[in-house]
Amino acid sequence: MAQQHFIGRRKTATARVYFKPGTGEFLVNNKPVDDYFTLDFNRAAAVFPLALTEMKGKYDVKVTVAGGGQSGQAEAIQMGVARGLDALNDDLHSVLKSNGLLTRDDRMVERKKYGQPKARKRFQFSKR
Repeated sequence: MAQQHFIGRRKTATARVYFKPGTGEFLVNNKPVDDYFTLDFNRAAAVFPLALTEMKGKYDVKVTVAGGGQSGQAEAIQMGVARGLDALNDDLHSVLKSNGLLTRDDRMVERKKYGQPKARKRFQFSKR
């Protein structure tokens, strides 16, 4: 069987997640997850699907992630891990779905418009 990967996306971040049965090693861009994510809540978000489904020590997870910032990358990893667990074990689908882990969060940054300093902000209006 060829190694299968699962894609997770959030904002402009894209994560490719690879699973194999193992001891629970979690690597993000060839670094342990604790070293890659400096903030606790980003680290917790990345491993949340494994903790929720009690699969934390059963799979080795290798992730390559690119684009976006720390929070976007953590949530992209979260979605990729959830999709992988869903594909590997059908019994976990209802738990993952009820916690909103299989739904793509499609909110993106609105583009800047010409004649304005930002997407919605306007330059100061002067009547005279």
